[in-house]
Amino acid sequence: MSELITAELVDLDLSAETKDAAARSLAERMAASGRVTDLEGFLADVAAREAQMPTGLDGGIGIPHCRSTHVTEPTLAFGRSASGIDFGAPDGPADLIFLIAAPAGGDADHLSILSTLARHLMDGEFTGALRSATEPGRAASLIRGDAPEAAEAGATDATGADATGADEAGAGEAAEEPTTAAAEATPPGTAEPATPPAAEPTAAATEPAAPEPAAPFRIVAITSCPTGIAHTYMAAESLEKAGTAAGVEVFVETQGSAGFKRLDPQLVADADGVIFAHDVEVRDKERFAGKPIVDVGVKAGINRPAELIAEVRQKAARGEVSAPARPTAPMDKGAGATDSYATRLRKWLMTGVSYMVPFVAAGGLLIALAFAIGGYTINKAPSVADHFVWTEATSWAALLFQIGGVAFGFLVPVLAGFIAYGMADRPGLVPGFVGGAIALTINAGFLGGLIAGLIAGAVVMAIQRVTIPPVLRGIMPVVVIPLISSVIVGFLMFLVVGKPIAALQKGLTDWLSGLSGANAIILGAILGLMMCFDLGGPLNKVAYAFAVGGLANPNEGSLKVMAAVMAAGMVPPLAMALATTVRGRLFTKAERENGKAAWVLGASFITEGAIPFAAADPLRVIPSAMAGGAVTGALSMAFGCTLRAPHGGIFVVPLIGQPLLYLLAIAIGTCVSAALVILLKGLRGASAGSPADTPASDASGVTVAA
Repeated sequence: MSELITAELVDLDLSAETKDAAARSLAERMAASGRVTDLEGFLADVAAREAQMPTGLDGGIGIPHCRSTHVTEPTLAFGRSASGIDFGAPDGPADLIFLIAAPAGGDADHLSILSTLARHLMDGEFTGALRSATEPGRAASLIRGDAPEAAEAGATDATGADATGADEAGAGEAAEEPTTAAAEATPPGTAEPATPPAAEPTAAATEPAAPEPAAPFRIVAITSCPTGIAHTYMAAESLEKAGTAAGVEVFVETQGSAGFKRLDPQLVADADGVIFAHDVEVRDKERFAGKPIVDVGVKAGINRPAELIAEVRQKAARGEVSAPARPTAPMDKGAGATDSYATRLRKWLMTGVSYMVPFVAAGGLLIALAFAIGGYTINKAPSVADHFVWTEATSWAALLFQIGGVAFGFLVPVLAGFIAYGMADRPGLVPGFVGGAIALTINAGFLGGLIAGLIAGAVVMAIQRVTIPPVLRGIMPVVVIPLISSVIVGFLMFLVVGKPIAALQKGLTDWLSGLSGANAIILGAILGLMMCFDLGGPLNKVAYAFAVGGLANPNEGSLKVMAAVMAAGMVPPLAMALATTVRGRLFTKAERENGKAAWVLGASFITEGAIPFAAADPLRVIPSAMAGGAVTGALSMAFGCTLRAPHGGIFVVPLIGQPLLYLLAIAIGTCVSAALVILLKGLRGASAGSPADTPASDASGVTVAA
């Protein structure tokens, strides 16, 4: 295994003026050493990580980093800029730039080395030694933590003269390394407190015992960042140092890429306050319920740790604590303290839709195949349990239809049950399924299931907030909550909200049945725009759920809606595939490879196949995709295409009404999107003044060939 950094990976005179140019310069050194296999693909991954959150830190440090499939082994390159480069730090440009590259499956040993570097960056002596180093080899040695070289580099003065003896700075640097390494090797939760323990008294035991000093304030903290390589450990080091300065014990659990070791439960129980400095979900967050909590982003943990410690102490003094531990809904486990109700509502609804889609796909495809084999009168066939002839195709068609009907019958109960599950965890399942089944009974359909799920989740959440005697807590989730919540949900669905929802559902169904002419074309265009706006995101799922909801009680209008939705959803990946084929030089090598896969993804109705293109260049890709999707949706409606299968792409074309016109609508929309994205990317290249086939960087930070 090669060293993490060598002299060839150090540039003490980095001349780049932008962060993209700096990343490219350092990445080229990695590629030259054989540690990066695809320069453009790696730079795209770096830019995607940078887009999540700026990597500039106070103190003149830039630390772009990512995990990438184009990296062969964990690698670090270092550049020093005389003029400084803007990496988005609050205090200005960075002169010390570290590019960290980790393979997609980076091993824990190397990631622990990277975490050690991240902690060293919080040490002023370490960064000072790097600023005064005159030789790349010495800088690389200092970063690796080689004690003799570190001491020599640390002894180098600002004028570049090397001291031959170990002065105070060099000795301090050499001594610092084993201390930090030992701290890094100590598992969280078992480490010594940030404040050194007081020395044992030397006075005779016979002297009167002095009053024991008050126990120091104790804080437990979680740090994590999207990649889990750098900011995670820098925030931990910053919090620990600020705790030492404030006389506070700080214990940090770093939830990084190399995994994490949970803080000792007793340590958490005894803590006086909690700090979350994170940009990704805090795992097992419920451990800290009932304590004063400060919840911020990971950069706040790096840049203002003293303020966070003071804030959590103030909360503890005022008696402000988080809600007591209670079952946490799966969709709320990653929710931030500032998440709005609308955001949480979207997550709950998407939970129900995500669990519903497999039932819809399986049931809908089986029903569509049954119609293809046995004709549209197969729904009149007797039960195959009573009559089944092994040699007759109609019997097999009837079997497929009846199995599909059973699977499709779960659509509304599953939707309602898992919306409630997303809100209230497992206790919400029973009232959610009951409410969904009642929605079917009273013909409230898809809308009824949606409302039933929200009601069930809200009822269970309300019950969970009631203070219960300890003796009854054991039977609450098994007996009490399912019983009471089912009664309340059943009462509301049968006698209060069920009938109005059923009337609304009937009105919607009748409206879809009567769609024709301009109204149908406009609806098709709107659905096409929704399908292509976020490429598999919430708006896409809303349009899709609207379409599959109509299949529960199919009619001519709902079948047209389903056809328009699937056709529009196929356009974005197909368009990107076509664009990379026609004008490949406008795209990076990685995008051209993604374009090959996008042919299959688009043909299979997997809209998410266009996401890599949209993430790299959203301002050009998304509007282009929306334009093509709107055209396709409108044409599908105008052509009167129908579809009984909720999924399948071109593989269910034989089951589509007006199949040739349907394929024509998809082809036209694909050409429109591809032409627009090529035009927009071409205009961008022309305005940038880049010659053809020369790499040019766009506003999103992703390098493309102009």
